[in-house]
Amino acid sequence: MRRKLLLPILLIVSLSTYAQPTAPIPVKVVVVTMFEIGADTGDRPGEFQYWVERLPLSQTIPFPQGYRNLRYNPDKQILGICTGMGTARSAASIMALGMDPRFDLSHAYWMVAGIAGIDPEDGSAGSAVWAEWLVDGDLAHEIDPRETPKEWPTGYLPLRRTKPYEEPAQDNDFTVSIHLNPELAKWAFGLTKDTKLTDNETLQKMRSRYKGFPEAQKPPRVMMGDHIAAMTFWHGKYLNDWANKWVSYWTGGKGNFVTSAMEDTGTGQSLQWLTNAGKADINRYMVLRTASNYTMQPAGVTAAENLTNGGKEVGERYTAYVPALEAAYQTGVVVIDKLIGNWAVYKDKTPGN
Repeated sequence: MRRKLLLPILLIVSLSTYAQPTAPIPVKVVVVTMFEIGADTGDRPGEFQYWVERLPLSQTIPFPQGYRNLRYNPDKQILGICTGMGTARSAASIMALGMDPRFDLSHAYWMVAGIAGIDPEDGSAGSAVWAEWLVDGDLAHEIDPRETPKEWPTGYLPLRRTKPYEEPAQDNDFTVSIHLNPELAKWAFGLTKDTKLTDNETLQKMRSRYKGFPEAQKPPRVMMGDHIAAMTFWHGKYLNDWANKWVSYWTGGKGNFVTSAMEDTGTGQSLQWLTNAGKADINRYMVLRTASNYTMQPAGVTAAENLTNGGKEVGERYTAYVPALEAAYQTGVVVIDKLIGNWAVYKDKTPGN
């Protein structure tokens, strides 16, 4: 009888020991980037590389359910993710991370740190901009410009509306706009507003072309301004006008379009649902975008020339690319250092509140 019982008992003990879960990896801050060009380190940098090399994020964690492997700093408990470009990839990657049982994200702050276009009416290339409002530029009805009624300013209509910018705006069940925690955004700006950002002869030449845009001619600086996210890389005066009106419309006149990129409403949508599931806290979501280019052309240049660098003397596509990457790290790391250095306070109390 003892021999018959021995094997089942050993199996139970063995399986019990094997099944014991390991403690989730603690995360204080998630740095969210959107693209990388080659390797994580040692080559031409994308948005991810400076964080991996400088923070540093020395530990690689496999992440087959997302776009790219994760990176982690076990001493500071900072996790880095590269979501892939566009709202679809960002939403999928963030949802995959939020549902990953290997991580404890219950107190994590989420900080987007990526490049963007900037409205020359508001800021200059190389600048860093903290957002309070995120607006999706894709969810809409559209008519080809050749078929747009003459009395309409654009062929782009809000969903469930019969003309451009028709009031009242629909209830935000499509998540067209996301209002980030305003106190947290203002706290991050206040902490970083005196950060000295890179300026050089190339940036000075780039902004000097924007005569008639006094804000575009100022040296790079840390600012506050709102963000539009769209999968199409748009450019030019008329679309710049549309972006300003679109952001104003969806924020009830409270938001001001300053930066343009692709992913942040997708990230925000996932964080909303992860918050509902008790996996994350969208009130700890920050968006920092840094200007690699302007969203419209200067005088004397067509939108096509400026976008495609068709006239190399005047085209400025991504001229501020490396300064923008630098600005993202220089500005964002100030906030991260403050959060980590005062974690006893900020673990349970969001700064600014």
